[in-house]
Amino acid sequence: MGISRTTSVIFDLDGTLVDSEPNYYQAARQVLARHGLPGYTWEQHARFIGIGTRETLEILDRQHALTGSVEEMLAAKNAAYLELARASTEVFPEMRKFVERLHAAGVAMAVASGSSRSAIEAVLGGTGLAPFMELVVSAEEVEHGKPEPDVFLEAARRLGAAPADCVVLEDAAPGAAAAHAAGMRCVAVPYLPRTAGDPAFATAGLLFPGGQREFDAERAYDWVTGA
Repeated sequence: MGISRTTSVIFDLDGTLVDSEPNYYQAARQVLARHGLPGYTWEQHARFIGIGTRETLEILDRQHALTGSVEEMLAAKNAAYLELARASTEVFPEMRKFVERLHAAGVAMAVASGSSRSAIEAVLGGTGLAPFMELVVSAEEVEHGKPEPDVFLEAARRLGAAPADCVVLEDAAPGAAAAHAAGMRCVAVPYLPRTAGDPAFATAGLLFPGGQREFDAERAYDWVTGA
């Protein structure tokens, strides 16, 4: 069965298409150590996976009374991340296969991410994914980040697609919640498999509870196309 012409696929970027979380963690450690939070751990970082950088820094500032302004820390973290991202960002192999499969079928694709536009474009350009994506929407361009649906709805608007005709690929519970709030179908691939039981993932039409090690490009394609 061929895919509907009206179907569009919207990808989260970090943790979904690419394994960028290690770079985000290292960038955060560098910046937070300079602003009153040394010894920032991976466990602390993991609690914020799927939440935008600005929102994360605002929460950490409230919790730890950091010494820098959110704007200052955001700029510093983005700069540190861009340096790391340009040096090395890995695309999940099955996700690349999935993108190439959709592209061959003529499916419109976009990226809607909580990252800055500069970070998104650096990663897409460095990994060779940019030519497959019709457009990019960053959390900087909408009023509210995930779990609010703004970034997905804006991507659909720019694609000229109805929300009901969009499928979202997400790795984090806030993103799955945002897709559900947007009225879009969702394929969930938890970056942290231990979070697969989060109620937000129960709203996904297709869940790979084992995360990327379980994700299968052909199975996902068949689900998206209704095959």
